[in-house]
Amino acid sequence: MGFSKIELKVKTLPHFKGELPRYETVHASGLDVRAALNEVVVLQPMARTMIPTGLSFEIPPGYEIQVRPRSGLAAKQGVTVLNTPGTVDADYRGEVKIILVNLGEHTVEIRDQDRIAQLVLCPVMQANLVVTTDLTETARGAGGFGSTGVRA
Repeated sequence: MGFSKIELKVKTLPHFKGELPRYETVHASGLDVRAALNEVVVLQPMARTMIPTGLSFEIPPGYEIQVRPRSGLAAKQGVTVLNTPGTVDADYRGEVKIILVNLGEHTVEIRDQDRIAQLVLCPVMQANLVVTTDLTETARGAGGFGSTGVRA
């Protein structure tokens, strides 16, 4: 069973080189995006940086691109996307840059064409806020942040 597909326009900027983002497996939900760098970026532990991709997109109205970490990069090197998931709105036409943070204990080098994040095209719904004085009751109520307990 295949996925339904939607057209996503991508513009390559002058400093783009290499491959367009792509799905690495048949059932992948995220397009792997690569760094577009002229030199190696050294990311110290607990440091963050913005990595250019050399790409901008025309996202259809009613959609967004979510920027998510690559699990292997996070698990093996402690590098993740800082504002996970990052959002690229449908009306943004600038270069997509990825905010990476090194949560690991060792320095990490990011090189040109390294796969640094996943881009996931997602539908968006906007809310109509309705001011009220009463909300329906639930078993949980106002309990938050650990109020449902921890399994032993």
